[in-house]
Amino acid sequence: MVEPSIEMKEAYQRKSGSFMVSSSILLENNRLEEAVSMAYYSMYYMVIALFFRTGIKCENHSAAAIILEELYGIDNTPMERAKEERIDKQYYVDILVTREDVEELIDLAEDFNAEIMDFTERLKIRDIDKLRSQFSGMI
Repeated sequence: MVEPSIEMKEAYQRKSGSFMVSSSILLENNRLEEAVSMAYYSMYYMVIALFFRTGIKCENHSAAAIILEELYGIDNTPMERAKEERIDKQYYVDILVTREDVEELIDLAEDFNAEIMDFTERLKIRDIDKLRSQFSGMI
């Protein structure tokens, strides 16, 4: 646990937005594998922004997905799907990447990011205190 930080939240939200833009640029230039990675990292950084808003620091991607679902009650399926796609496209050479798949993943990332952003922005101090208390009980 760390101190909740609006500054870190905003920094990671900007980073998420930058990666989302990069994903679209890569798609436009037929850099499909790279576009997948950027879309995933955009999602991951949006989750990290939420965590910093509530005073949680997490550098483990799998743990982040678990915390997102278990603590915040937010479905982590879109992020987990994007993570699997990123791993397949980044580490293996025999995986077919289609433009349609990448477009679908970018749409998924945009929707997921909007959901996380909305959740984050609606948090009140009492919500943050409750989440921090629950997280303390989890660790």
